[in-house]
Amino acid sequence: MYSHLFSELEVGGVKLKNRLTMAPLYLGYADEGGAVSELILDHYRLMAQSGVALVVVENATVDYAVGRNSNHCLKVDGDDQIEALSRLAAVIKQEGTLACLQINHGGRYAVAPDFVAPSAVETFGRMPRALSIQEIEAIIGRFAQAALRVKQAGFDMVELHGGTGYLLAQFVSPRTNQRSDIYGGSLEARWKFPLDVVAAVKAAVGDFPVGYRFLADEWLPDGLKLAESRLFARSLAAAGVAYISVMGGTYESFFLPEMLEKSKQEGYMADLAAAIKQEVSVPVITAGRIAGGALAEEIVASGQADLIGLARVLWVDPEWPKKVQAGKEDKIHHCDSECDVCFQMVMKGRPALCASWPKEKMQFWKSKLQK
Repeated sequence: MYSHLFSELEVGGVKLKNRLTMAPLYLGYADEGGAVSELILDHYRLMAQSGVALVVVENATVDYAVGRNSNHCLKVDGDDQIEALSRLAAVIKQEGTLACLQINHGGRYAVAPDFVAPSAVETFGRMPRALSIQEIEAIIGRFAQAALRVKQAGFDMVELHGGTGYLLAQFVSPRTNQRSDIYGGSLEARWKFPLDVVAAVKAAVGDFPVGYRFLADEWLPDGLKLAESRLFARSLAAAGVAYISVMGGTYESFFLPEMLEKSKQEGYMADLAAAIKQEVSVPVITAGRIAGGALAEEIVASGQADLIGLARVLWVDPEWPKKVQAGKEDKIHHCDSECDVCFQMVMKGRPALCASWPKEKMQFWKSKLQK
């Protein structure tokens, strides 16, 4: 059953045992200050046991002081974190699953008092400070240093977070990048920063796969559109990224009424991945409410994407891959598209729980959160 979904694929010189990955999902499980916690180790051990080929750990900041999105996001901005991050990588890999760490800078979405962006564009009632050329160059260096730490910690890959409207995407967007220097203006100038980051990271890590979380469409009238992002994807592939993980939307579009309705549809971002896949030869990942095996198989078999990213689907039921492969999809616990309990908890700075979990599992995780 599902022969395409459970076939092997080589990504960046590394063999994946099937076409299922865990897409990065922020749940607020790191300790205050960004340290690896026992809770996050327990969580990723469970995700690795699920049977996916690759687990992408979410959103580790390259600059906790300025670029963090939360006080509970992981950090990878100092060599003193390598030892703890190596424990996280080992927890995943010992289950026979490949481990990837996503690195990020929040830019205008950061919670730091002195938060920065390509340009001073208002963000939910706050105004970021526009970066200087010197600061941009320093951030490029931070990404490179962070990626090297990921490699030294024993992960199999690193992913650059160019999605969700974070700093890499902010430079590409005509809405948030209003610069007139070498990093702004034309599309080629707007994508210079992320391409410079890719180049610096690859120079730092050598023969080590570098993936890219990719914003294909901001879903905003004055934002980045697919016509431009298609061209950017070509440049990323030419720059040597190992894969492109496609998504749509930012925090400023996710909660628009039409987008809330769109996000309830199964596979609602697969069309974006299909459009990008037409432009590149590197593997493409799609995610977005892919709740059943039949849809996942169809996406891969039809060539819309090479890999499936499971985020909340896998968090709600870590047995999803095994149940799908065994033909027991009727036993899957599904994410309720009308429920936002986990999101509300995260927005309040609390670690997330899922209202769809069975009672026993809910009690188990509540007990862990209370420790």
